[in-house]
Amino acid sequence: MKFGGTSVENTEAFERVLSIVEKKSVEARPVVVTSAMARVTDALIEAFEIAKKGATDQAFKSLDVHFERHQKVSEKLLDESSKKRFLQELELAKEDIKDLLNRVSRRSLPLLMLKDAVVSYGEQLSSKLLAEVFSSAGLRSYHVDARCLIVTDDEFGAACPLWEETKELVCLEILPLIKEGYIPVMGGFIAANRSGETTTLGRGGSDYSAALIGAAIRADEIQIWTDVSGVLTSDPRVCPKARTLKTLSYEEAAELAYFGAKVLHPKTIQPAVDLRIPVRVCNSLRPEEDGTLILHSSQSTPRKVKSIAFKKGITVLRIISARMLGAYGFMSAIFQIFEKYRTVVDVVATSEVSVSLTLDNTESLDKIVKELERIGKVEVEKGNAVVCVVGAGLRETAGVAAQIFKAISDFNISLISHGSSSVNLTFVVKEDVADKVVKKLHKEFFEEE
Repeated sequence: MKFGGTSVENTEAFERVLSIVEKKSVEARPVVVTSAMARVTDALIEAFEIAKKGATDQAFKSLDVHFERHQKVSEKLLDESSKKRFLQELELAKEDIKDLLNRVSRRSLPLLMLKDAVVSYGEQLSSKLLAEVFSSAGLRSYHVDARCLIVTDDEFGAACPLWEETKELVCLEILPLIKEGYIPVMGGFIAANRSGETTTLGRGGSDYSAALIGAAIRADEIQIWTDVSGVLTSDPRVCPKARTLKTLSYEEAAELAYFGAKVLHPKTIQPAVDLRIPVRVCNSLRPEEDGTLILHSSQSTPRKVKSIAFKKGITVLRIISARMLGAYGFMSAIFQIFEKYRTVVDVVATSEVSVSLTLDNTESLDKIVKELERIGKVEVEKGNAVVCVVGAGLRETAGVAAQIFKAISDFNISLISHGSSSVNLTFVVKEDVADKVVKKLHKEFFEEE
């Protein structure tokens, strides 16, 4: 059971998590993974950035309000012995963070390494606090430092877990605790390399931690507890009538996540995919709801379309060159440039003499364009959005593409990708009409019944 930042943001949220885990522990043997309290990770990153400029006192002072939030929860929910233990841990954490921020200021170690060490304290504190909340309520909980379980490479900021070593450590540490009737509690997102230095798993890291732990112990189910009721038919801020999907396949969930649905990040559930472990997305504010169950494969629905995701801030690049005609190695040359600048390409479409592709990370755009101009003429078009229509059987079903494009015939579409995946149809529109396009599609497939 993984709880996100909003699920542990204050005293009431901790109480809700306690209630959810108490109920679950009657029928099952849970393992709990928690994110940092909401806004704490951002605050630690901000403190790191301030310390980089040499203002260590100011950096440390900026965290006071968040230390107080942890203390407030401990005063409300912990018995005396648990509170004493946690407040000692909090004081030690403060000393460590202060020392790390001084090191950041002096550049005494590589900055990315120091950043991971600083940021890790969000999960360290929330998991220790949650374990004490459970203990105070009479649950047999046991805090485990995730850095002693998940082994990664040395890629600070977005480390890659070393599966075999991780699996061995998790089984060695976690299975005996479960057998003895304890509820293991640990922080998500954080890990360590083989040298024992703290690393982090990058975006969606807490979900990733949960999937790794769940896969290692062959859990019956991995639950991601967040502040939304599962995966929806679209973003409810754009489509107020969006509703929760009962089931999704892993492939559908990955496509939705990649193209803007923020409930899950695709790589985070990969360990579960590999072992066919179901992943359930639940709402900690409405624990009575079933949420969305993500399975290895799921049934297509009569309407074929299951959900519509979108991502704004997209840049389209077009590379045009007559040298492409009948030549080989051209695509390889293009993608080597993106690999060099570690830039991910989302959607690709090709013709005989041109390649169009989309990016959402434009950090190295100028350098990429400069190198691409050696290959051919480059056009850059900013201010776009990618819209992704997802559902099993889209590619094999006659008439669905026609229905999609008929519904949005008032809008210009600049790039279409269909067929690379059996579960999605992706296209590009101007950013300023993206909301209207998504609303029209949602009305066509989910509101005209």
